[in-house]
Amino acid sequence: MTHVRSRLIALAASAVTALVVLAGQPALAAGPALPSAFAHAASAQDVPRDLLVALAYAETHLDGHAGKPSASGGYGVMHLVSNPTNHTLEKAAELTKLPVEKLRADDEANILGGAAVLRAYADELGLDESARKDEGRWYEAVAKYGNAASPELARLYADSVFELLGLGVQARGVRVAPHEVKAERGQYETKADVRTLAASADYPDATWAAASSSNYTASSRPSSYAIDRVVIHVTQGSYAGTISWFQNPSAQVSAHYVVKSSNGAITQMVRDKDIAWHAGNWTYNTRSIGIEHEGYISDASWFTDAMYRSSAALTRYICDKYGIPKDRAHIIGHVEVPGADHTDPGQYWNWTTYMNYVTGGGNPSWSTTVDNATSGQFTASANWGTSAYSSQRYGADYRFADPVAASDPAWYQATIPSAGTYRVEVWYPADPGYNSSAPYIVATSSGNQTVYVDQRSGGGSWRSLGTFSLNAGTFNAVGVSRWTSGTGYVIADAVRISKV
Repeated sequence: MTHVRSRLIALAASAVTALVVLAGQPALAAGPALPSAFAHAASAQDVPRDLLVALAYAETHLDGHAGKPSASGGYGVMHLVSNPTNHTLEKAAELTKLPVEKLRADDEANILGGAAVLRAYADELGLDESARKDEGRWYEAVAKYGNAASPELARLYADSVFELLGLGVQARGVRVAPHEVKAERGQYETKADVRTLAASADYPDATWAAASSSNYTASSRPSSYAIDRVVIHVTQGSYAGTISWFQNPSAQVSAHYVVKSSNGAITQMVRDKDIAWHAGNWTYNTRSIGIEHEGYISDASWFTDAMYRSSAALTRYICDKYGIPKDRAHIIGHVEVPGADHTDPGQYWNWTTYMNYVTGGGNPSWSTTVDNATSGQFTASANWGTSAYSSQRYGADYRFADPVAASDPAWYQATIPSAGTYRVEVWYPADPGYNSSAPYIVATSSGNQTVYVDQRSGGGSWRSLGTFSLNAGTFNAVGVSRWTSGTGYVIADAVRISKV
């Protein structure tokens, strides 16, 4: 089946990338006031509305949590923070003249406060009226909003926000359609993608970012203390925000690993041999490995299949390494630690699914991987070159082409066994010279849908585009188009499609 290769335009309502970020999760209560609150704040502060939504979604999934603080002292939809090293809550109060109490608990006020802080950072960077209309020019302001402990972490934070502009957002009655954005990283362009910093993590698939030495106890486990437990936590905050908090000496808390919601990326912050301060019980700290999961216990949308699978693989590795039985007596939630005053991972954490993955079950009922070299299943015009330059490639090589004002897509063909919902993942090598907004086309049952991926970072692993409804049959299921205003080579390497 050949699909029309038309100009990539703004997508219809059905093309909200399913929506990537909420796939497979229970429906969330709509917040009828949120769309108008974002529109009002964006207009009042001259901040791009979609960027404001993406930042809020990256922080909280647009949930104000009834005015309760995150683990790092952040409040509301925009995660306005009040802790010893970050005072965006107080800054918002100063800028808006609204009381702190209202900014904490009132969604509309909180969103206005977040917009005011972001605009203040843009003003400090010298963005004039014309520049403020370009979402890509706000990158450094977004990076500053995250108050990261290092430039590399600031880039991770800002990248996660701009990634959402390419993938799209739909939550609580608020929608951002996937669209092209060339993020102008400025001073962060030369900072390493945090995924390249995995110098010596204990877990091979983790990156390394050390917690502050003020937040854990150096040790020599398992010779000093036997390791016989894995403790599952939920961060009550974002991935980048949690990493930054554990690097803050005033936090007085840490965990060995942090797992990202959207794609299951893992960062190790405390060596297995050392004692992280995560369980609230010294005996359990000494005997356990703590794994934090991005999200909030009150919101099921954070607990994605990608997170479950990635974390379960980590737990399985830890259990095999230290001889820990793979059962619920030894793999426990924070709430099950004696004397714990925490309730994580909470009611929405699916222990059945998680333990099934830990013990080796739960594989997709059907999955297929198509590489650019898969015979009969990959097609591209002569305009697409072949390269083996990057070590992050999948297989022997990958394809590349210049962006042009014509689609000229490279297509991956698959035989879909039955109509249903499928997760689509892509693999590409990342490089500063690759495309800042590469268009991926998914041939769904309701028509072609497009999401945009910044191929300058996040490469060398499977990256989810979301879940989509696909028809049964053999057809060009996923394509990579050349029609983008993004700069740099467009890359086509491999795709994986799995039934969910």
